[in-house]
Amino acid sequence: MAADGQLDALRRNLAAAGSVAVAFSGGVDSTFLLAVAHDVLGDRAVAVTARSATFPARELDDARQFCRDHAIRHEILDFDALAVDGFAANPPDRCYRCKKALFARMIAFARANGLAQVVEGSNTDDDGDYRPGRRAIRELGVASPLRDAGLAKDDVRRLSRARGLPTWRKPSFACLASRFPYGETITAAGLTRVADAEQYLLTHVPGLAQVRVRSHGDMARIEVPPADFDAVAARRAEIAAALRRAGFAAVALDLTGYRTGSLNETLPPDVRAAAEGKEGAE
Repeated sequence: MAADGQLDALRRNLAAAGSVAVAFSGGVDSTFLLAVAHDVLGDRAVAVTARSATFPARELDDARQFCRDHAIRHEILDFDALAVDGFAANPPDRCYRCKKALFARMIAFARANGLAQVVEGSNTDDDGDYRPGRRAIRELGVASPLRDAGLAKDDVRRLSRARGLPTWRKPSFACLASRFPYGETITAAGLTRVADAEQYLLTHVPGLAQVRVRSHGDMARIEVPPADFDAVAARRAEIAAALRRAGFAAVALDLTGYRTGSLNETLPPDVRAAAEGKEGAE
């Protein structure tokens, strides 16, 4: 299959790097990238995870467990996203600002530890979405080996399943800052409120694996796949009570259902282009 040839290309690219620091979130893409990097480079592949208020504890726990299970060196960098200039104001280029600061830290770590390259887990599907963080990756020279090898998300899932990685069917995750409409101030309390609300839903709604709780001031807008609407509705009273305890005054279920980056839908094309640093943007 085509992805098998792309896997060979991925291995060659990692071998050519010689040593890498893998930006590791514990998600589908970065887990597969780390596993292959460790296959190819052994101890010269080091996992690096940022510990931040924008990253739920459950995801950090998953990342730690994977590295323990596979005897991979795992370094955790404390990173205060809210201290990044302009981040808390939540402008359209928020992700660019954060990634620029975070990957600069990872590059410094790599240099201090004799690692030749910082690599991250973007795949070819990311080219079609609004990704201002890719601008920071380009500017800093961080490598995207999955994307360079031509691997899409479905390829990564198939290859992950073939090698028995537990993440092959893990739902996609995005930074908790993505739960806030652009222009709405992001605070530590707000991030905690969203994280607690999502954890409650994942824990108390049977079968639920994919959820976003978008924060619109004091209102929580819940996004789940339409197939899970009935399960959420069956527990609407207890969910509303739990989210009120978390700090929301009102709770709504989005009838459109879960979709990636729903808060990007209102951004004008010129604003998107400027945030991504595309040519022709003003």
